[in-house]
Amino acid sequence: MSEAATNERQGTERQGTERQEFAAEVGRLLDLVVHALYSEREIFLRELVANAADAIDRRRFLALTDPAMALPEGAKIRILPDKPGRALSIADDGIGMSRDELASQLGTIARSGTRAFGETLAAARPEDRPSLIGQFGVGFYSAFMVAERVEVVSRRPDSTEAWLWASDGSGFSLSPAERESAGTSVTLFLKPDAEEFLDPVVLESIVRKWADHITLPITIARDGKDLPANEGTALWRKPRAEISEQSYHGFYRHLGHLFDTPAAIIHWHAEGALEFSALLFIPASRPLDLFEQDRHAHVRLHVRRMFITDQADLLPSWLRFVQGVVDTEDLPLNISREMLQATPVLARIRKALVNRVLSELKTRAKEPAEYEKIWENFGPALKEGIWDDEEHRKEISPLLRFHSSASEGASGNLVSFSDYLARRQPGQEAIYILRGDDPAQLAHSPQLEGFRARGLEVLLLADPIDAFWPDRLSEFEGVPIRSITQAAADLEKFPLPAAESDAGPPDTELLVARLKTALEDAVSAVRPTTRLVESAVALAAADKGPDLHLQRLMRRSGRPMPSAAPVLEINPRHPLIQALAATKGSLGEEAALLLDLARVQEGDPPVDPSRFARRVATALAGALTGSATAENTVGNPGGNPA
Repeated sequence: MSEAATNERQGTERQGTERQEFAAEVGRLLDLVVHALYSEREIFLRELVANAADAIDRRRFLALTDPAMALPEGAKIRILPDKPGRALSIADDGIGMSRDELASQLGTIARSGTRAFGETLAAARPEDRPSLIGQFGVGFYSAFMVAERVEVVSRRPDSTEAWLWASDGSGFSLSPAERESAGTSVTLFLKPDAEEFLDPVVLESIVRKWADHITLPITIARDGKDLPANEGTALWRKPRAEISEQSYHGFYRHLGHLFDTPAAIIHWHAEGALEFSALLFIPASRPLDLFEQDRHAHVRLHVRRMFITDQADLLPSWLRFVQGVVDTEDLPLNISREMLQATPVLARIRKALVNRVLSELKTRAKEPAEYEKIWENFGPALKEGIWDDEEHRKEISPLLRFHSSASEGASGNLVSFSDYLARRQPGQEAIYILRGDDPAQLAHSPQLEGFRARGLEVLLLADPIDAFWPDRLSEFEGVPIRSITQAAADLEKFPLPAAESDAGPPDTELLVARLKTALEDAVSAVRPTTRLVESAVALAAADKGPDLHLQRLMRRSGRPMPSAAPVLEINPRHPLIQALAATKGSLGEEAALLLDLARVQEGDPPVDPSRFARRVATALAGALTGSATAENTVGNPGGNPA
């Protein structure tokens, strides 16, 4: 850094400087950004240029209703390398920031939280780390990969005050500054090994690679002139035949701050009563914030190429993973957000967009291997559409994919409802589902035993949203969808194979009554069942009660729902049940142990884990003692000590 630059900076800070420290987590995160993303250093320029473009877009939109926010003529983004001072500046004419905004927006890190970002970044594979910057919204801090110090001078259009934010990565200072016009200038005092980013040729190549499709002019100062560095065309307005795959990918990466290539590109021009251009992308990877509280789609709305907002809800929340731009001539430039929500033009655009995305997904679904990658990333969001969107529920349902008991849980191929119906058993009148937390665990659930023994396929649902959406999609192509925890009666229509049914079950009527007496209100009923083959007991939902998994999910969330006690089902053919049926007297401890075993099989803890452990220990001790006595009797028939 030159002596003149150092003196100027120190003089700027001298009066009214306020020093603040970063939070401990922010300091740790900055260290991770600097070192974990070292191989992608050039990305800092894309992030700072994108921030500058967003600031100008925001000011231009506000100027539609507030003349004080009007952009100056020839607004642009300027990149100014200063080799003698080893400094690089990115300046814009955008909305600027006040003192408080500088402190809050640059003094804290990302809406997603510093701890989550740091943990994810530290655990990610090296090839995956660059994309984490954009997904967590911490692009500004990538400047510290190349800079030993960063200074930001900013002024809002509605203020005469400018402020300087400065940081060397350990903390930051705020002090009054001077700026002739509104906007923001970010100056990076580069590290000795980052001087390549002062070469205008290198800078232009980076802009062409990452920001060529920003519609604002970007210039680079060279030989005393501001030379254009980007093409600045509205890619979505061009005919598809004129756009290369590389151009599409470059725009996608700029738009979504992503580093992968899109799984699908949807580009078309609607003509007729309603005219608009749309360029949408289905990402190849899941954004880290897909299931956070902000579940809104952020497709950008442009009117006559001018950015208006990314909060017009152009797509429903269940398609929020779709990135893109929509540009129309059929809206006024000065339209407000309130008017946007009410205008019929936007409603027609929304409908067209949803139909086009669904059509693209249906096309992709014809290639199972390709579609399964999309489903793995965005399937849970699509299932939200079954719950939320009555209008498109039937259109979404053919896109659903499931693990199945016929494909050995998580290791098998995914199946659709149509696949399931094509191979159902003769006389089978329902689509059977089982809900839980993990498809591999569900594949070994005792709930499946009777269905598997009869050759009845069961779909295994293991996403949190699976606890809810089946209540809104009661059937598919006229066939009811039914949880097997509520479908015990259906098994009576399908006899067991001969090997399973040769030995008739003992009379359990008295045992059922004794167990119900012992368990009292802990269960709503005790009954024998034919749906168990290997297990002694299982739980079932009470008649017309909510599914067991839904009850479990609500309890875990701290919001227990009113429901009847479960039904304890017993397997009359199991040796344990037969042994209990042959006993006399009270079954208090045995009944409680059976109920706890059934709970454990469902993934729930026993009501009293300590007491459960003592009961199991007592039962084992009794079994081992009986076994030892029997061995001694066989070895010494007279019963005398050896």
